[in-house]
Amino acid sequence: MNTTSEPRRPDWRVLLVGGASGMGKTTVSRALARRFDTPVVEVDDIVEALLAVTRPEHLPELHFWRTHPEAAYEAPESVVERQIAIARALLPAVEAVVANHVDTDTPVIVEGDYLLPELAVAGGPVRAVFVHEDDTAQVVANYLAREPDAGPQQHRADVSVLYGSWLADRARASGVPVVASRPWHDLPRRAAAQARPGRSRSTYF
Repeated sequence: MNTTSEPRRPDWRVLLVGGASGMGKTTVSRALARRFDTPVVEVDDIVEALLAVTRPEHLPELHFWRTHPEAAYEAPESVVERQIAIARALLPAVEAVVANHVDTDTPVIVEGDYLLPELAVAGGPVRAVFVHEDDTAQVVANYLAREPDAGPQQHRADVSVLYGSWLADRARASGVPVVASRPWHDLPRRAAAQARPGRSRSTYF
């Protein structure tokens, strides 16, 4: 039997792929899922599950965009503050998913905007890599390519770059690698390399 094409079992049990919207997380996650024959859990699915079984008074931060839809059009700094609050409110739920996969020894890739880098431990079973793009015009172009009917989404891109910068700074402070989204063609390879144990904690910036 030819084993050269068989996927390799990763040396991590949970790989977190974080970063703001429009940065390339989905591209990375899908490529790595194919490489390691590993499922992907999207944080957005965790959010939807929690929204279905809680009320706004239980988790007001998580329900905020539904109870205050107009707030999405506030100044980028205000929107980012809400994004950070949601990420922190979600932390226990994400920790539970991570712990379950570590305990059951079942590898998984978890990707999403609301992942925080402090969940990862360098060289341990939980690794992380954060993808970042600091050019707002590029993020506008990314959204336009992905959602052409929506037209240019400048405000959304401004929010994404600002929130992504906050995540990238937090990742660096935690010793978690931050990978530039471009060049696109080798983004999955660079992300996978930085998730290996014993790698330098330096970033591509």
